[in-house]
Amino acid sequence: MIGLKSTLNVLDNSGALLVECVNVLKHKVNNGCGTVGDEIVCVVKRARPVSAAAASSATAAKVRRGDVRRAVIVRTRKAVRRPDGRMIRFDDNAAVLLNNKKEMLGTRIGGVVSADLRTKGWGKIVSLAPKAI
Repeated sequence: MIGLKSTLNVLDNSGALLVECVNVLKHKVNNGCGTVGDEIVCVVKRARPVSAAAASSATAAKVRRGDVRRAVIVRTRKAVRRPDGRMIRFDDNAAVLLNNKKEMLGTRIGGVVSADLRTKGWGKIVSLAPKAI
């Protein structure tokens, strides 16, 4: 479960490395806790440094430290029960940044994501990930 002040790794190539959750955008039944597939509002805590020469290029980082962005949770340390009874748990919390149209900010995914994203409407993220568990 991802709550307020939780830190998450960023899996895409948008330029952010670490974000902190400040709000969970979902139904109010879970006391502000999010799980895989939920959308959150987050603040970029650590980002890749951008040199002056690279800042003018088209491949420059899309986010900076302190930016407020939306993201979708793709991995959680808290175990999630699947309908067949299995419990799935990851080593860390991770997210993928989104733009205002709920599209991915980056173009690549750099790690494993949960397969539960496909049933929650995030099939694009699952298709770009190297592996879905």
